[in-house]
Amino acid sequence: MEIVHTPVLLEETMQFLAPRQGGELMIDATVGEGGHSYAFLSRFPEVRLIGIDADQDIQEIAKKRLNEFGERVRWYTGWSHDFFADPSSEKPDTILIDLGVSRYHYEKGERGFSFMRDEVLDMRLDRTQGSSAADLIAGLSEKALADLLYTYGEERYARRIARGITEAKARGRIRHSGALAEIVARAVPFRGSIHPATRTFQALRIAVNGELSRLPELLEKALGALKPGGRIGVITFHSLEDRIVKHFFRDRSRNYNCAQEQPIGYRGDRSVTVLCRKGVCPGEAEIRTNPSARSARLRVVEKAGNEDRYQDQYEEQR
Repeated sequence: MEIVHTPVLLEETMQFLAPRQGGELMIDATVGEGGHSYAFLSRFPEVRLIGIDADQDIQEIAKKRLNEFGERVRWYTGWSHDFFADPSSEKPDTILIDLGVSRYHYEKGERGFSFMRDEVLDMRLDRTQGSSAADLIAGLSEKALADLLYTYGEERYARRIARGITEAKARGRIRHSGALAEIVARAVPFRGSIHPATRTFQALRIAVNGELSRLPELLEKALGALKPGGRIGVITFHSLEDRIVKHFFRDRSRNYNCAQEQPIGYRGDRSVTVLCRKGVCPGEAEIRTNPSARSARLRVVEKAGNEDRYQDQYEEQR
């Protein structure tokens, strides 16, 4: 079993999410190859864990890696927000959500995640659902493609790239990552050490997997599933997803006054406490050994303990 992914901000994550009592349940909502999970299970012998991933292939790697922990580990294959939507599930004490795409997908996934390899242009984490990147490109107009690249990739040359892709589509379907990377490279200039196709591939991956559209629902349901007093840690890798996480936690950390005109069920008190207001970024030493960590940021909140009081108030008013 070959492990290719290095978990980012590992020590910082373990510091903030360390168990506060025995027998806690932790959910690794994006388990990947199991790097973070392995560290928690090894360092904290009483922790129980549920590993979730939409990609069955990479989850099989994690299962082999964590096999030594036996019945302390359970598994769920699918999207995390679907798991948290089940009201019958045991409420966890801790939730970790690492939003980065595993290095496995770039090096071993063979789905066109990387512009450095010539692979079938798929990009789906769950290959049983949705449209591939090739399907998405084939079905989008030039304007829609430019909007996608600008919105999800923050690509300043979005229109020029979309025009180049549309012209190439007229000659035949774009089926492989290598062909797409060449089209983008011809359309825009190189920018220092960054490959010109970097933002295009990011935008397509986000769109194919619904990464940003799923995120608010995931955060809402994860917070709802968490025990009062429990903690959620979220690791982001680009400004688009970090902005969503930051605003979500900020909005739920504010104090409000409960007024008569507020709607039924309105919770006046803050629902979380932010534990690292600006987030935690990797240090220079980690970036040197793991350059893919350079854009990572960890945000952590602790859920308030007044959930039951407000739920009871809600039921009474109904």
